[in-house]
Amino acid sequence: MPQQHKQQQHKYPANPDQKIQRHLRRIDLFLVHDLTLAHAGRSTIPGLQQGRFLITFLKLLHSSTLPAPMTKAARIAIAIASLTVAVFNAALFAPLSTSAQNPPQKPPTPPVWMSHPQTSEAEQRNFPQLLLQQLSAIKAAALNDDYAYRQLAHLTENIGARLTGSPQATAAAQYVAEELRKLGLEVRLEPVTVPHWVRGAETAALVDYPGMVPGASQRIVLTALGGSSSTPPDGITAEIVAVDNFDQLTALGRDKVAGKIVLFNELYDKQKAAAGLAFAAYGEAVRYRASGAKAAADLGAVASLVRSVGSADFRLPHTGFSTPAGIPDAAVTAEDADLIAHLAAQGKVRMHLTLTPQKLADETSYNVIADLKGSDHPEQIVVVSGHLDSWDLGTGAIDDGAGVVVAMQTAEVLQRLHLRPARTLRVIAWMDEETGGSGSRAYTAEYSNDFPHCDAAIESDSGAAHPLGFDFKGTTAAIESLRPAQNVLLSIGASVLQPSSYSPGADITAMSDAGVPTFGILQDSRTYFNYHHSAADTLDKVVPSELRENAAAMAVMAYALTNMKDPLPR
Repeated sequence: MPQQHKQQQHKYPANPDQKIQRHLRRIDLFLVHDLTLAHAGRSTIPGLQQGRFLITFLKLLHSSTLPAPMTKAARIAIAIASLTVAVFNAALFAPLSTSAQNPPQKPPTPPVWMSHPQTSEAEQRNFPQLLLQQLSAIKAAALNDDYAYRQLAHLTENIGARLTGSPQATAAAQYVAEELRKLGLEVRLEPVTVPHWVRGAETAALVDYPGMVPGASQRIVLTALGGSSSTPPDGITAEIVAVDNFDQLTALGRDKVAGKIVLFNELYDKQKAAAGLAFAAYGEAVRYRASGAKAAADLGAVASLVRSVGSADFRLPHTGFSTPAGIPDAAVTAEDADLIAHLAAQGKVRMHLTLTPQKLADETSYNVIADLKGSDHPEQIVVVSGHLDSWDLGTGAIDDGAGVVVAMQTAEVLQRLHLRPARTLRVIAWMDEETGGSGSRAYTAEYSNDFPHCDAAIESDSGAAHPLGFDFKGTTAAIESLRPAQNVLLSIGASVLQPSSYSPGADITAMSDAGVPTFGILQDSRTYFNYHHSAADTLDKVVPSELRENAAAMAVMAYALTNMKDPLPR
């Protein structure tokens, strides 16, 4: 055999498959050996522990140690076989290797909102299983009965508007007292001296303005505010000064205000209301209704007008209380406020205004107070309440007949289920929330010595829409202790306890100031000020199913407060 042929045979053996198989075995033994070392943290392949083994392997695959005549198919076979071993072993051993190098650590504690709520021993003691079952039964009973709606229909449609000092207000107090007696409560009609203001004629027209057609005028829709003085029977005619706020009024000074009618054109923030902050929007605008007349009178104005505080622009005026200032005082519709302001920006605008309300002699009316005595601690009291008086334009369905009837149903559902509160449940229908709060003051004068024994007070005075929970003025510890009651109300979406820095009800302010934990039903308020203090506050604005939810929320919370083992911490 020629020498050249011998060298070629040595370089290219007759059976190259044997060489390939030996090379594969050598690679696989190498891989297994090195992966075993990797498990012990001593790999000889630098890329293995850093996750770069694939690159190292491919370099090896293309090294000069492989037989030159290997076919493409043979190279692919080597790649598949060896990579399979590598991937399998890496998947098997890599986590073990990582664990060896990095000992297992305790998983981080999830945030509170991700944690499953745990019932503490204190909660179990305060809310035993029997009490939780009773609260669920109360919720179900309230949601399946229209007692509150039937009572509201009688108050609003049979009795009607209940202006403080009116015969209807007195009739309403007597009716509620009798209905609570039928439920078996101990009822008292406690006298309250209340103001008696009555509405008279109320007309207005623009009689001089830029661009006016000769002989024409424009009617202005308005309503007198509670506390307004009267014009002469024939009315007054004066120029209008339009301002957006108190600062603008002050800047004008007495020389430009005296003898004129002042219009406060402060806008109600509809965007806030649409976002669920209707009461914040109301608070910003209502100060002009409350004290605008006094500010105008101090600068010599002959009358005061305010843009209606409300969110529905249907040329509907909204009344309300205004601090008496000795001058006529009225609310104009939002549309008419805009009209006056636009014309006043063009030139002189004059109005003829007639308002003839009267302040009559004070009357005697009543707070209704009804007790369902506690079985274990009758001296400890939990109050549920709403105010019985209303304005006279509508019939006071959402403000605040609804609050009174859900308080009544709290007692009704307990009696229907034969559940006895451990502490005394006190139902109060307040008189005169709207025009001065004389009912609340009379109660404080009579019962302030008992406030240390009043464990909680609830007032509903935000309408009758879907309840979201409660505004609450009290301690953080008190909120924590009520979590089981919140859980019962979760199914109807009324589980929020929103901390408040002020009393959540006007009539329970004195109790709140004395340290009594106080609650107000927190409702969907987005449309409340469409109707508030207007002729549209009528029974049809109340959705029966939502009123039942309000009754359930108040009844569940009230019974929880009367029957939890420990009273709320102060």
